[in-house]
Amino acid sequence: MEGDHIKINYWLLPLSWLYGLVVSIRNLMFDVGMLKSKTFPLPVICVGNITMGGTGKTPHTEYLIRLLSEKHQVAVLSRGYKRQSEGYVLATPTTPMTDIGDEPYQMKHKFPQIHMAVDKDRCHGIAELMKKEVQPPTDVVILDDAYQHRYVKVGLNILLMDYHRLIYLDKLLPAGRLRESSSGTKRADIVIVTKCPRDITPIERKGIERSLNIENWQKIFFSTYTYPDNMKGIGNNPLLVTGIASPEQMIYDLQKIVPEFDVMSFPDHHHFTENDINNIRTRAAGRTILTTEKDSTRLHGLENVKVIPIEVEFIDGKEEFDNIIRNYVNTKK
Repeated sequence: MEGDHIKINYWLLPLSWLYGLVVSIRNLMFDVGMLKSKTFPLPVICVGNITMGGTGKTPHTEYLIRLLSEKHQVAVLSRGYKRQSEGYVLATPTTPMTDIGDEPYQMKHKFPQIHMAVDKDRCHGIAELMKKEVQPPTDVVILDDAYQHRYVKVGLNILLMDYHRLIYLDKLLPAGRLRESSSGTKRADIVIVTKCPRDITPIERKGIERSLNIENWQKIFFSTYTYPDNMKGIGNNPLLVTGIASPEQMIYDLQKIVPEFDVMSFPDHHHFTENDINNIRTRAAGRTILTTEKDSTRLHGLENVKVIPIEVEFIDGKEEFDNIIRNYVNTKK
C-alpha cells in the first residue's frame, strides 16, 4: 500500500523544523517578489518533485519527449547530477556520460533528435538553448528536476510523487526526504502519483487526492510502469542489479513476469567501481544480469547483461493529460 517504504528519523525532527523555516522564507521571498523569476518567450515545462530522488522523473520526461517530438523541437535541460563538468554543456552523440550525467546521457542516446543540455543555472541554460546557433530552433524546453528552481517562471509545473512515499506521510529533510513542505504542491498545475500498482482502486485514488488537498484548478493523474510482456532468453534465476532510489515497485512488478530472480541494490546514481563489477560478476556466476536503462550506462565490463526498458502508462486519463500538454505548447509556442 501507499507509504510502505517510508522511514522517518524522528530524532532529527528539530533539524527538519529549522530546514523547513529556511525553505519557507525562501519560497515567501519568491511569492512576494523579493526574489525574481524570469519569464521566457517559449513553452517551459517543469518535471520535478519535492521528495529526494526516486519519483520517476526520467521515464515521465521521456513520455513528454515522445508526446511532443513529432511536431516540436524539444530541448531537455537538466543540472546533470554527479557529472564531472562545469557550467553549460549541450550534448552531442559523442559527449561522454561523465560530462552530462547518466540520465541526460540515456535520454540523448534514446532520443538523438532532441537538444539535451545540462546547466545548474537553469535561466542561463534556457537562454543558451534559445540562441540561433542551436539548430533546429528550440520550440519547447522541459526542465528535469527543477521544481525548487524558482528563478525560472515555468509555464506548466508537473509534480511527481512516489505512491510508496506520498508526501503527507513523509517529513522534511533530514528526518525524512522532503525538500520542502507539502504546501509546495500548490505550485503544481499537474500532480502525478507514480509507480502505482496496476490494481489501485478508484476509492484509493480518491483517498490520495483528498489527502493531498488537490485544488479544483489542479489536475491529478496516476501512473504505473510497463515492462516487456515476456523476458525470453534470460535463463533461470537471473540477477537484477539496480542503482535507483526506490526499486521496490520494479521488484514487485518483475515478480509477475520472472518467477525467480536474485537482487543486488545500490544507491541512486551509484558509481560502479571495479570492485563492484567484480562482485556483481561473482554473484551472477554466469546467470543473466538484468538492469535498468539508467544503470546500464554505468555498468561496464559485464557479460550477459539484459536491459529492461521501462515506460510510463497512465492508469486512466491519458488522453486528458496528453491534451493538456499539447494545448499548452501549441498556445505558448
